[in-house]
Amino acid sequence: MQHTISFTHNDKQVSVEIPTGALLSDAAHLAGIDIGQPCGGQGRCGRCAVQVTEGNVRRRSTLRLSPDDVEQGYALACQTVIEGNVSIYIPPQEKIERRLTTDRVVAEVTVPEGYEYLQDQTVRRIHLELTPPSMDDQTDDWSRLQTAFRQQHKMEHPFGSAQGGVTCSVSLLREMGEVLREGDWNVTATIETSRRADEQTSRLIQLQPNHIDEYSPLWGTAIDIGTTTVSVWLVDLVSGQVRAQVAEYNGQIARGEDVISRIMYASKNGGGEELRQRVLDTINELIKTACKRVNAKPEEVVKATIAGNSTMIHLLLGIPASNIRLSPFITAVGHPPLMTAREVGLKTHPEASVDCLPGVASYVGADITAGVLSSGLDTAEDVTLFLDVGTNGETVLGNRDWLVTCACSAGPAFEGAGVVNGMRATQGAIEEVWINSETFEPTYRVIGGVKPKGICGSGLISLLSEAFITGIIDKAGNVNLMAISPRVRDGAHGGEYVVAWGAESESGEDIVISRVDVDNLLRAKAAIYAGFTVLADTVGIPLDSVSKVLIGGSFGKYINVEKAVQIGLLPDMDWPRFEFLGNTAVKGAYYALLDWRKRKQITEIAKRMTYIELSADNSFYDAFTSALFLPHTDMSKFPSVAEALSRSN
Repeated sequence: MQHTISFTHNDKQVSVEIPTGALLSDAAHLAGIDIGQPCGGQGRCGRCAVQVTEGNVRRRSTLRLSPDDVEQGYALACQTVIEGNVSIYIPPQEKIERRLTTDRVVAEVTVPEGYEYLQDQTVRRIHLELTPPSMDDQTDDWSRLQTAFRQQHKMEHPFGSAQGGVTCSVSLLREMGEVLREGDWNVTATIETSRRADEQTSRLIQLQPNHIDEYSPLWGTAIDIGTTTVSVWLVDLVSGQVRAQVAEYNGQIARGEDVISRIMYASKNGGGEELRQRVLDTINELIKTACKRVNAKPEEVVKATIAGNSTMIHLLLGIPASNIRLSPFITAVGHPPLMTAREVGLKTHPEASVDCLPGVASYVGADITAGVLSSGLDTAEDVTLFLDVGTNGETVLGNRDWLVTCACSAGPAFEGAGVVNGMRATQGAIEEVWINSETFEPTYRVIGGVKPKGICGSGLISLLSEAFITGIIDKAGNVNLMAISPRVRDGAHGGEYVVAWGAESESGEDIVISRVDVDNLLRAKAAIYAGFTVLADTVGIPLDSVSKVLIGGSFGKYINVEKAVQIGLLPDMDWPRFEFLGNTAVKGAYYALLDWRKRKQITEIAKRMTYIELSADNSFYDAFTSALFLPHTDMSKFPSVAEALSRSN
């Protein structure tokens, strides 16, 4: 039976017909209304709440909804079944905005020392002069072009000349005759020469009429598909210079804030294709923006290297990712073959080379192998710890002789998910907090200098640390309701601390951190800490013998070391041993884009890394449980925190 669903959204009304048993979220999608489902439609986040104003629905779950909410007609769109005609009001949806501060997007990067375009790059231009056909020479156009390659291609390139000929696509064959004649048999070819073992192959990417300066800009792009953020660097392959850097939130966030949520959403009918299109839209828009900054066109981009965790690569390529979350946690592909932009869906030159870098295992992907390369961990003499502080909590320990790695599901708490007033690091986010130990009054800094909307990851770490050191919360995460301050109170989710009163905030509502929020943050930090401690114990390396702790990831760049140590997110070490590297994944992709040797090095890194599956290690649960306190159950591991606590008492 069909039912009429009438939506009111942004002061507009739209109606659709949908059968009995369909979900409200499906009806909204059919109506062209985008309702955010950050938990992937599992009913856990509560952010897809809508209000039923007329008619009745069947709620499969009311998690995150209070009895008063249900009384007022609120329902979770992803958990609400349609059984009759209904009218639905959709509240304003969360907007995903880039932060305004440019220092959080642009990274300092220099061209690798000794970069030589003709020696290191796999893509180059070649000027060819062909002998025109005649009644005496009726050689076909393609064979004539092949002959020109053999006779005129010099030997400067590291892979030699186009020995064995050059391949090309049917699309190029279709336009070849017109290009040759338009250029009066004087053309410029863009080719890519790659090497596999002792073999070498060359492929024609582009054929242009007339002579084009071999040293004029030739565009490539390095891409990092993060679970939260997508970063794109536009690179002149001739000079090696990064000419533009752009970043934007991954459009898939609306359908899942962590990889598990996205895998589950992708398993739904049409979910995988939707996620693929969402990330492609994000990447293509970023490439367009980057090209505009240097007065180039996206179709002039002829090469791309892509880093990302295993799930992100699978979703980009439209490869089912369901087995990644199921024991024994196997990917469909760890090292995707070279592809073209046309095959992948990138709106660059359709024949552009697309190289998805190799990963190691289900939860240690190409973002980590690229990060190990750019951080220099694989060539370090001393034992070094590399951390990517994000939703997956990947860790690598080792040096030039050995590498071991693991991943732990930290979740998106430090991205603001699972925290009532949590938010991403956009304008209006509280990014740092200080609390007076006597009055318990806070001081905070807001991104953009505007009224606060919520608290981002760096702000949550800072707030949790300050609240612990000043005694507002104890080591188990309980809010001290005996503290003499109007900011400490018993709220809807247990004890809570008011960071900003409603009069100060943009929404007019108090911005708080509650016991439930603290629990989510403790689980996230405990997973990360347990991950690298178990990894160290597995190989018999004491943490205090680690010479350096390298922290990658865009979020990691903004972590305050002192605060992160005080909550037990990072090990208690001398601060100079910590080094914040920013987005190591996109930097590794950039190195691989420029130099075929660096690209080969990433493959070797992936082969060298020994992956440890923490879910099969009983010691991980014990380490995780011990880390579910501030900073840890064993205070001897955190002497500086013990000292700070003694000073505050």
